[in-house]
Amino acid sequence: MLSWRIGDVKITKIVEVESTGSTKFILPQATREEALKIGWLAPHFMNEEGRLKMSIHALVIETPTRRMIVDTCLGNDKQGRFVPWWNKLSGPFLRDLAAAGFTRESIDTVMCTHLHVDHVGWNTMLVEGKWVATFPNARYLMGRVEFEHWRDQQAQEEQRAVFDDSVKPVFDAGLVDLVEIDHKVSDEVSFVPTLGHTPGHVSIRISSKSEEALITGDFIHHPCQMAHPEWASTADYDQAASTKTRREVFAKLADTPTLVIGTHFATPTAGRVVKDGDVWRLAV
Repeated sequence: MLSWRIGDVKITKIVEVESTGSTKFILPQATREEALKIGWLAPHFMNEEGRLKMSIHALVIETPTRRMIVDTCLGNDKQGRFVPWWNKLSGPFLRDLAAAGFTRESIDTVMCTHLHVDHVGWNTMLVEGKWVATFPNARYLMGRVEFEHWRDQQAQEEQRAVFDDSVKPVFDAGLVDLVEIDHKVSDEVSFVPTLGHTPGHVSIRISSKSEEALITGDFIHHPCQMAHPEWASTADYDQAASTKTRREVFAKLADTPTLVIGTHFATPTAGRVVKDGDVWRLAV
């Protein structure tokens, strides 16, 4: 189980799924032939055949006074998901969370970088046929713009299902705080606008004792997008905006000590952005 220290803050990765294979449905530009041209991806983020490695995981943030979790993966027992195997999962995520020392009752804050299917699933759990808050003692922080967008949209059938089973129940229970995209959560933790993937997408900055980390959310899905920031995800709401965000963030972080923790990066998951000609790479 991976963890990192940023000053007085500890960040721990809790994996739901790691996989190696086709990313055509999310990054169609990253064919095996194109991926193999990016040699530094191997062995951590690509196998010898050019198949990309990805992960769905949550990140627990422990400050001296708080215990938070960022993005809650897919969740068990959900239905109506576009990817067939994401339906009716029965995985050990909560057991793994508890084994790492984090009972669900001990979490005081849930932060959603955005409200897509693989980032909100464990917001809720199925109990006697009803969706209830997985983290009953937590405030759920969601961007106001993000929440209102998905609340009002009617076009995407999957996203309606996600909202109904993983967002609306905690909102109706009075556990949601709708916040702005630059919201300060604590002295050490704050939202950072990284727009394009969704209308209100944020990343999470951690700062303590002159050390910094950035939890990406989905402005980047895979490190290959450092070599090709123009490779926008099929799930990006505004691909031009997401590409602009990637270029701006990588340029700002390049050759700094900021630790970048990828929300979908396979193990080792974190590294530092390094300038690589006209683009960038992840140094782990």
